[in-house]
Amino acid sequence: MIHRMLRYPAGWNWHIVQQARHLPQEQKPLPSRKSVQRAPEAGVSIRKNIHSQEQDEQTLGEEAIAELKRQFVECSTWVDECAGRRTNHISVDDYPGIGPILCGTLMIQVSEEQSDVQPFHFWLSRKRLITMHEDMRIPMRLQNGSHTLKYDECQIAPEAFFIMIGVMLEPFHTGLDGFERRLGELEKTMRIQNRTGLIDVIFERRYDLLHWSHLFIPIRELHGAAKESFVSEISETDSFIKMSHKLERIETLLKHYALEIDTLISMDDAISSFRGNDIMKTLTIFTVLFLPATIVGTLMGSNFDTLPYQDHKWGFTVMVAGVSLITIGIYIWLWKKGWTGDLLNRRRGPFLLPEQDEPAGRSSRHGKQKKSSSKLSTMGEHDKNSLLRSRKNRV
Repeated sequence: MIHRMLRYPAGWNWHIVQQARHLPQEQKPLPSRKSVQRAPEAGVSIRKNIHSQEQDEQTLGEEAIAELKRQFVECSTWVDECAGRRTNHISVDDYPGIGPILCGTLMIQVSEEQSDVQPFHFWLSRKRLITMHEDMRIPMRLQNGSHTLKYDECQIAPEAFFIMIGVMLEPFHTGLDGFERRLGELEKTMRIQNRTGLIDVIFERRYDLLHWSHLFIPIRELHGAAKESFVSEISETDSFIKMSHKLERIETLLKHYALEIDTLISMDDAISSFRGNDIMKTLTIFTVLFLPATIVGTLMGSNFDTLPYQDHKWGFTVMVAGVSLITIGIYIWLWKKGWTGDLLNRRRGPFLLPEQDEPAGRSSRHGKQKKSSSKLSTMGEHDKNSLLRSRKNRV
């Protein structure tokens, strides 16, 4: 474990504690099988060296942690609780002689990969900030040159802490931008061609949104806990005000994305329902149309000795003609009732607007007006007056 302390002009300190990153047993590097087969004694010695090196690192880490506890007695409980913790946890306390304390663990996404989530342990008082990391990318990002200049201007440690939180939210904004791009592609695909398997993609976007919401909720809780702990000292600082606006913006985006996904799911459900209704309606129409043929085929296929027109020369022809007439009659009846709809007819284009039919209507109306004008021109004066009176009476 590496312990580094930074002092700032306003009198507050930042302690950076770099933990040794322990790999699971299955991820630890082991000597290859070929090297062990070629030299068994060498393989055994390599294993012993690795084991002794791990023991030395563990001993040094324990000594460094013990030294940190002796140096900061008020942080000893926090250090023990943070060992191996990889879940979100925020705690507010008040230590005698120090004042309010805010400590815990935040799981933050370090890169654009959703699986690249690392713990960020913190202990915060008015004049002291202690951060504990397993991944070197976090302290390197927090100690960037432009951010260091902002830390020098901070008067208390909580003010600098919220600058660090804003820095760690940069991958969050990048991930939300990528999510918005994928959501826009999904909406475009659904508008152009609504495939059957598109609901799986919609739920995949839903899971992505749940991932970002899960990372955002602890930060929102941390924001409220900071107001509870340092309400009189941090509420007017620029870093806290900027962080408040940033969290409101992110929360608005998450709510908007959730509403869009719910709308897409509702639209997919509605389209699936319409498709199901069309299918059932089509099957019902075809069942009704072929019902006479089914009944006649069932009767003619029965094992009776005597059937009408069984031995007649034109019996089959008469039967087919009768079935055809009945089928045509049923279809005409369904069509007059308006039950066939567009299922058995040629559908019109989905983007054909009523205004597009207006020129044809205008031409037909102009044609009718021309015919009526030509007809009036050929009539006499008495006939014209009588025709106009009849039109007024009809109106």
